[in-house]
Amino acid sequence: MSSCPCGSGKELDVCCKPYISGSAKAPTAEALMRSRYTAYTLVEVDYIVKTHDSKTRDEISKEETKNWAENSQWMGLDIVRVVDGQDKDSTGIVEFKAYYKQNGIKYTHHEEAQFTKKRGDWFFTDSKIVNKPVVRDGEKVGRNDPCPCGSGKKYKKCCG
Repeated sequence: MSSCPCGSGKELDVCCKPYISGSAKAPTAEALMRSRYTAYTLVEVDYIVKTHDSKTRDEISKEETKNWAENSQWMGLDIVRVVDGQDKDSTGIVEFKAYYKQNGIKYTHHEEAQFTKKRGDWFFTDSKIVNKPVVRDGEKVGRNDPCPCGSGKKYKKCCG
């Protein structure tokens, strides 16, 4: 028995595997999100496609999805925020961060995923990438200040 990649702390066989195998339905949008992440770690592309809303399912490239899943070392999932998406709801939002490596480089995929419940089944419908704000480490360099590169020119005539 192995722990589930989704980070729930449960064993894979009692957490996400029943949803991926089709023996159970994900009861919430978060459960579907976690099982979709686990499907990426297991390269279960058919499940990823099957749980995508039928209206946009044809936009998914199975080949690209498989390549990303296979060529990534999946390192973990953090659920940042959940809005609705419970058993009685028809829509939900799950904001999450998925951590992975490709070619030795670590990445964070930060997304706000939208889910819809149709005829008792949850489906991934849309998403938007959550951008981190740019934070300046040093002091602001004014246009007419000397360029920090040391050229002696004004910043606006050099690196600005």
